[in-house]
Amino acid sequence: MVHARAKTNKSGALIGSNDDLLTEILLRIPVTSILRFKSVSKHWRLLLSQTHFTHRYDKLSKSPGIFADNVYVPFDVENPSTPPPFRNLDTYFDRSGVRILQSCNGLLLCCTKQESIAQKGALKYYIFNPTTKQLALIPPIPPGGLKVGKTIRCMGLAFHQTDCVHYKLVCIRELDTRGELFQIQIYSSDTRKWKISIESFSAWISTNSHGVYWNGAVYWAPAYGTFSPLYFKLDVEQLQTLPLPVQMNPSETRFGAMYFGESRGHLHLIVSKRDSLRLNVYEMLSDHSGWFIRYQLELDELPGAFPEINIFFDQYELQVIDAVRGEEEEDTFLVLVIPFKMMTYKAHAKSFKEIFTLTNSLQFDFYQHSRFHRYTETLASF
Repeated sequence: MVHARAKTNKSGALIGSNDDLLTEILLRIPVTSILRFKSVSKHWRLLLSQTHFTHRYDKLSKSPGIFADNVYVPFDVENPSTPPPFRNLDTYFDRSGVRILQSCNGLLLCCTKQESIAQKGALKYYIFNPTTKQLALIPPIPPGGLKVGKTIRCMGLAFHQTDCVHYKLVCIRELDTRGELFQIQIYSSDTRKWKISIESFSAWISTNSHGVYWNGAVYWAPAYGTFSPLYFKLDVEQLQTLPLPVQMNPSETRFGAMYFGESRGHLHLIVSKRDSLRLNVYEMLSDHSGWFIRYQLELDELPGAFPEINIFFDQYELQVIDAVRGEEEEDTFLVLVIPFKMMTYKAHAKSFKEIFTLTNSLQFDFYQHSRFHRYTETLASF
């Protein structure tokens, strides 16, 4: 017995003194345990905080759920892989009424609610890591104040553990009251300062999207019958035009984007005809030159299984709020919202699974995409 205990202690000491071996073990530990293990010793805290470890860990991290407003919904409700990252988002901020604007590779861009401006001054923007609970208040755009805040058309977060390690905010401001002339300013967590990137430009800008970061650029979602949307390349600080699938040429108003977002390094655009449940899931080529069809999905059986789905103005009451790529092709799924319900749809198995009942404040709305944001675990610090 004593000999066995001594052998175990010797093995533990051997693992503890070998950082390479210890790292390989810790990479397989749930994120909640990683955060707890940082308090084991100074050596473990340094090891678990090193960029080499956090980058490797984040490559293996998962997206276990989604935020519906400030409520966390796990994708696998029967076997959630991680506890809720928080119970109430307000407890982490210096005021109540903070909402999520965008999720980007584990970080959240948050903002005070519009209706509270009159009582509490200009909008405040924050970056929040719901995994580690780290929070940063973004300084106002110079010269600050309510007047400048009212000119903000949209704010996009750019962050990636390898190609954009210092997060950036891309802000589009209106320069005239007609909404025809705009300016781009950039904030970097490296310099902690705002700077003017493009003094002025004229374009059509969607207000329904705060941007999607992918492949070194921030993209704005296309919409029904509009000109090709724009994307902003961060390395050269230039606006460029995003090509659209043939289905979405500006003169074709029958087809529109149901979803626009990124997952596991892939940029997706889901297009459907207004009165159809047949979806084309497009993926962008890495050189930005065009799209190819990744999946063609037929959801015609959905109204039979869920009779609460109606047709409203020639459009089914159905939204795609997320497209999550799996490590394996068969693990890829969509997250759908219909009246009163949220569900997942596995593209490979063609199977539906209800995961959440919508509350009164989250009832179906064709324009509620901005209320849903994917949760991705990350150990990134800023």
